[in-house]
Amino acid sequence: MAAYFIRRLLLIPPTLIGMTLAVFALIQFTPGGRLEMALMEARMKEGGRATNLQSSGLTPGQILKLEEQFGHDKPFPIAYLSWLGAVPRETNRSRAEFAAEATETAVKIPGTAEVVSVRRLPNGAAEIVAKAGIDSNSWRARIVTPEEQLRRWKKRNPGQELDAPQPYLAVLFQPKFSGLLQGNLGDSTRYSEPVWEMMKRRFPISIFFGVISLILTYLICIPLGVIKAIKHRTALDNVTSILIFVGYAIPGFVLGVFLVVVFSARLGWFPLEGFVSANFSDLGAWDKAKDLAHHAFLPLVCYMVGSFASLTMLVKNNLMDQLAADYVRTAVAKGLDFRRAVFSHALRNAFIPAAATMGQSLTLVVGGSFLIERIFDIDGFGLMGFNALLERDSAIIMGTVTIGGLLLMLGNVLSDLITARLDPRIRFE
Repeated sequence: MAAYFIRRLLLIPPTLIGMTLAVFALIQFTPGGRLEMALMEARMKEGGRATNLQSSGLTPGQILKLEEQFGHDKPFPIAYLSWLGAVPRETNRSRAEFAAEATETAVKIPGTAEVVSVRRLPNGAAEIVAKAGIDSNSWRARIVTPEEQLRRWKKRNPGQELDAPQPYLAVLFQPKFSGLLQGNLGDSTRYSEPVWEMMKRRFPISIFFGVISLILTYLICIPLGVIKAIKHRTALDNVTSILIFVGYAIPGFVLGVFLVVVFSARLGWFPLEGFVSANFSDLGAWDKAKDLAHHAFLPLVCYMVGSFASLTMLVKNNLMDQLAADYVRTAVAKGLDFRRAVFSHALRNAFIPAAATMGQSLTLVVGGSFLIERIFDIDGFGLMGFNALLERDSAIIMGTVTIGGLLLMLGNVLSDLITARLDPRIRFE
């Protein structure tokens, strides 16, 4: 069995690479990305009169610079490997144009007042010429030719020609392995903030709602499923079935709107928005707990309402199958008390399918419903991911997919492990 789980763990890296590669390709090749949105914003600043990219208020050189900023200047394999951290990424970039017929230009070192000269060699390579006292060992330079700029322009703007040839460019940068393999998820293209830092701020919110909803769901649904199995086809079973299926049929965000309108806006029993109050940091420990519970009650109801039916019916149906099994009937026929037969024998086997799904609860870290978080104005993972899709923030999208996919695969392995521990009949080979 140990060999099976080792193989499962070894399959996680290639599976994660395949998943992120597919999402990265979708982001790169789908029109309407962050670059197009930046150009549209520039066009709107011109009063919406622009009919093409060259009349968007930006020069072709500025548009090509935006391509570099959003990572569209590199071929797809190099761009993905840079994000992955398998090839060095160009960081701290600075650029300058060559004057006509000139073979040397001055480029400022980013973050300093120092300047180095970049010389264009006949073979197309670049050479850094630094003055005495300037350390340029960590810097590299490359030349962007007019032909390369024209090729990139035509690729992005089919059928459009440049008004004039672009000059040679010198790009100064520091090569650095800074990707997923190094624990770096990149910077948000919208907010220029590390994606990991944005995620860490939302971990407490997602973990709180995920863990609390998981605990409450299991504490309510398992006893309810047991009662429904024992009281099958009674009035209690029929009434609870109606209630849980009505709750299952109501989307969480629809219920959220109803709860906000009735219990927050009209009755004023609960706050309208937010995860905590504005003065939360000034409260004592007990008041903080009450404030958190006061804000979280309605969102938790919306998060839990959809999972009641599936887990309750899973426990009920599995317990009924176990109660009809030969070993339970034999134990009762030999004089074993029915209650003991249920709770000491049948319930353990009936609980195996429900317990097997507990491993997937690792995805609670990146869980959340953007609609529920939008209704209650909770800045969690769901809302962050939804806004990233609207704003075409590729770094946040890739970061969310990576963390979510990794936790999902680890959760599946954990589910198999839980199943094997609960049921000795199961042998993974």
